Amino acid sequence: MHAPHPIDVAAKASGEPTFREIGVGPWEQTHPGEPRPTDPKYDSQLLDEGDRRNVLDRYRYWTVAAIKADLDARGRHDFEVAVENWTHDFNIGSMVRTANAFQARRVHIVGPHKWNRKGALMTELYQHVENHPSIAELVDCWHNRIAGEIAAARAEAGAAALHAHQAAQHGDTQALAARTAQVDAAEARIRELEAARVIAMDIIPGAVPMERYAFPKRCLLLFGAEGPGLSDKALELADDVVYISQFGSVRSINAGAAAAVAMHSWIAQHAVIGGVAE
Repeated sequence: MHAPHPIDVAAKASGEPTFREIGVGPWEQTHPGEPRPTDPKYDSQLLDEGDRRNVLDRYRYWTVAAIKADLDARGRHDFEVAVENWTHDFNIGSMVRTANAFQARRVHIVGPHKWNRKGALMTELYQHVENHPSIAELVDCWHNRIAGEIAAARAEAGAAALHAHQAAQHGDTQALAARTAQVDAAEARIRELEAARVIAMDIIPGAVPMERYAFPKRCLLLFGAEGPGLSDKALELADDVVYISQFGSVRSINAGAAAAVAMHSWIAQHAVIGGVAE
């Protein structure tokens, strides 16, 4: 039998680590004397037993449906994430978890419907997850959705312009200003939607370094499997191919890590950054 390593002995004797408690206990224990919530957004079982889930404190005791609805109401970000599932890559779960952390508008799973959810830690419940039989079907669906949103924004701009004209005829300056602002906002959305692009994240000849790439506000990020990367069809359908600059000996980094880096790059360029998470 080998003698224990000195580091192991010292680690056990250190008394470390001491972790802070995550989550809250039962409502009556955590909020003594306070009335039990009756709002339907609260989960009765969580109120009884406590809430140790990996969620923000503002969502303690809330049902999954209420959390998902609140994320929608607060506004999801304008990037979407697609993951090819041809090899049943175990990284898909961590990609979905990262997409939740960065509030992706949607997550798309391309290929077989079944995927390893372990790494997602249940975060897929709070996301809009769509499944697609092929990358071609996904990209076609995404382009159609963008076209529909452009049509809706043009209709909104047209209606607001008509109301602005009527307000001007009646000398209603307050209404004119409001309607003009609506026209400007709709036209800004149209420009963003017309600039939308499908972006393949892969390290291949001709790809653009991510550190020099300006992500469009509305985009679909394509991620491939660990090892083979994206399929030929995905690369063919992409508007741009972007890679993460690397400086070591390996050809590529972990797929889940690459997805996190890419999503955060979009966040750094477009998200409104606030204070500490609630």
